[in-house]
Amino acid sequence: MSRTVEICCGSYYDCIQAYKGKADRVELNSALYMGGLTPSIASLVLTKKNTNLKVICMARPRGAGFCYGKEDFETLVLDVRTMLEHGADGIAFGCLNDNGNINTFQTKEVVEVIKSYGKEKEAVFHRAFDCVNDPYEAIETLISLRIDRVLTSGLEGKAIDGLELLKSLQEKHGDKIEILVGSGINASNAKKIIEYTGVTQVHSSCKAWLKDETTTKNHVSYAYSKDAYGYDVVDSKIVDKLVKVCKA
Repeated sequence: MSRTVEICCGSYYDCIQAYKGKADRVELNSALYMGGLTPSIASLVLTKKNTNLKVICMARPRGAGFCYGKEDFETLVLDVRTMLEHGADGIAFGCLNDNGNINTFQTKEVVEVIKSYGKEKEAVFHRAFDCVNDPYEAIETLISLRIDRVLTSGLEGKAIDGLELLKSLQEKHGDKIEILVGSGINASNAKKIIEYTGVTQVHSSCKAWLKDETTTKNHVSYAYSKDAYGYDVVDSKIVDKLVKVCKA
């Protein structure tokens, strides 16, 4: 069975690195240090213009959790429409109630918007899934709402710690919804995760760091990591290594 490697990207630059590393698909975001927010339209347009990558765009209007009020949800839906109109192949999103269950009303509306742009457009429920109360009930709900794929670490901080649930979800529901495994995936553990769980899709950041000397200057700092000058990027060599391991 063929395997798919998806790279979590925070910019057009990242998408080019994923493309050079022969990834199959990217999840395009902005602000990855916040867990990923809605990307710029320019990064989407340039990626579609200059690569043959399948591009799944994040629709997440703010940081923190996934319980959206009226204004946030209106923003999310308009972002979904705008990204699809500019060539997105699918949308990754997640809507929860404040009790930790799937918000069926919001999820249904977003799926309907996505599918209105073509049956081939993909509806992906992201790692908001890892904040649900009951993963089995939640995945059945997502299946009933026509979600194509769910990104999950098995309700753990790292996928390697959620293997039992990932395997169970794949065995029980993998024929009805695609299971995409993410969080902490790299070339050293991807094969073990794939073989143990039976999943065929992995999601990884393949992260490296670059420097911008203007990040910290005088008495002002815009740093978001321990490195006072660093920012995270995708590294094409790390992508290439992961792809080779997964496809071997």
